[in-house]
Amino acid sequence: MNKRIIINGAKYPVRMTMGAFLYFKRETGRDVSEIKNTDVADLVTFLWCIVAAASAADKVPFNLSLEEFANALTPDALSILEDVSGNEEGAKKKTE
Repeated sequence: MNKRIIINGAKYPVRMTMGAFLYFKRETGRDVSEIKNTDVADLVTFLWCIVAAASAADKVPFNLSLEEFANALTPDALSILEDVSGNEEGAKKKTE
């Protein structure tokens, strides 16, 4: 399933890649496993990393800074993280 998010009228892919984990580590100096689901700043940062990495993988231009990205989001946009994470968990269960 290919999720998309619309930011400022442009569509970007949203899917988990290993690049997202690297981007988060580079951006914050911390591992994704340290994210608390109540830390909105970390959640927004991780979503930005997911979109940036998926865009890079798909060769979709993505030139939004973290701040530009965050300013364009509404709070309900974070719900896409549940969809992406849920799909990852489902994929892991299928391969076990």
